[in-house]
Amino acid sequence: MKNYKLIIQYNGKNYAGWQKQENANTVQGEIENALAVCLREKVSITGSGRTDTGVHALGQTANFRVKNELNKFKIRHSINALTPDDISIISMEEVHENFHSRFDAISRSYLYIVTKHHSPFYNDFAWNNPQLFDYDLNRLNYISKQLLGNHDFTSLSKKNEEQENKFCTLSSLHWSGSSDIIKFYIRGNRFLYGMVRTIAGTLLKAYFEENPGDYLHSILAEKDRAAAAQSVPAKGLFLFKVRYKNDKS
Repeated sequence: MKNYKLIIQYNGKNYAGWQKQENANTVQGEIENALAVCLREKVSITGSGRTDTGVHALGQTANFRVKNELNKFKIRHSINALTPDDISIISMEEVHENFHSRFDAISRSYLYIVTKHHSPFYNDFAWNNPQLFDYDLNRLNYISKQLLGNHDFTSLSKKNEEQENKFCTLSSLHWSGSSDIIKFYIRGNRFLYGMVRTIAGTLLKAYFEENPGDYLHSILAEKDRAAAAQSVPAKGLFLFKVRYKNDKS
């Protein structure tokens, strides 16, 4: 069998997330439909992870297997021609037959964008929240470091999260900003469903707590989504990059 790895970018505004669902428009579904036309057979693609409704991707990774060797340039061009303009295959390469885009990933990173001004150019891709620009980002970064390391993130994921293992290891969280844009970057070995947006919203709420570290640790200890704060809106979130053991970048 031949195994092909795809790097995919998409605007999630018009999709019910990455994962294929019945009676819903999804990114995975669009790409599989395009592949079925290109290859004249049904092909199942595996993503590195699911993104929620309205969430975007700068570097989603997926793979699929077929019996015969493919012309990578031709197939990538064909997929891009057959999918909507809000989905693009950035690269396609043949990988080892055993490569699995989800299980072989060693880290995933996400980017969240906040804007100070309402802008027609950022409206679909950022949360417009002028109040956040009054925050002390140094303090916010100090608070955020409390979540680094390995924790049970049950309280910071959706209640219907199906995975039994709720432990994740976060290796980086930081906020940076300019006069009109704030970026939140987070990297970890794995993420639960809805986890990134819940973490961002909870960190913003922790900013106003007298003892934010105690507040965050108590939320983790509760193991109950109701203990955490409201999630930030989906439209500001991007799956930024998925890393694998032999990646050079």
